[in-house]
Amino acid sequence: MSRTFAYVRSTVGQTTEDQIREIEGAGFKVDRRRVVSETVSGSSAIARRPGFQQLLNRLEQDDILIVTKLDRLGRDAIDVSSTVAKLAELGVRVHCLTLGGVDLTSAAGRMTMGVINHVAQFERDLLIERTNSGLERAKASVDGKKNKDHGTSSRRGDAAHVSGVPMSDRHALSIVSRLTAAATPTGPVVARRSTAEASDQRRENYA
Repeated sequence: MSRTFAYVRSTVGQTTEDQIREIEGAGFKVDRRRVVSETVSGSSAIARRPGFQQLLNRLEQDDILIVTKLDRLGRDAIDVSSTVAKLAELGVRVHCLTLGGVDLTSAAGRMTMGVINHVAQFERDLLIERTNSGLERAKASVDGKKNKDHGTSSRRGDAAHVSGVPMSDRHALSIVSRLTAAATPTGPVVARRSTAEASDQRRENYA
């Protein structure tokens, strides 16, 4: 004998009573002991919803599961498709009120799930595309930084090798040049000394 279960989900600050009334208003008679309710974000994957995982342990072949919306079965098309497939393997019929109460495991339901599966595949392909695009951007960013660092090092190297003289040698030459300048009289001093020596020589000649 089949049993009918209902799974209702709400977020913090909301209630599931409206969903239960909606299910009853659609003609489904569900024993309150078989209504599984939990408060969890819709962005959580079905595997991260403890209430639903406990429900899976209770479900048996020929049982019926009622939900008001598809997002009760997963956070996205991929999750929903996987959940319905798992329930179908268990022999559980799944009815979604927003889809006219159709059994998602029936012929009409499988056609609907075919569209959902196409959307799920699109989401998978888009996710792969975005992931690859992100990896390419990250790689380009790293390569660009390496090239920039290499260019900076090259410019520093060029500045350090003016006229083919490495920076270390230029520093040494600069020190030698300063020491030589301090030890060698400047041009005017040498000129004055030469003039004085010439005058002394002339006086000696006259004498």
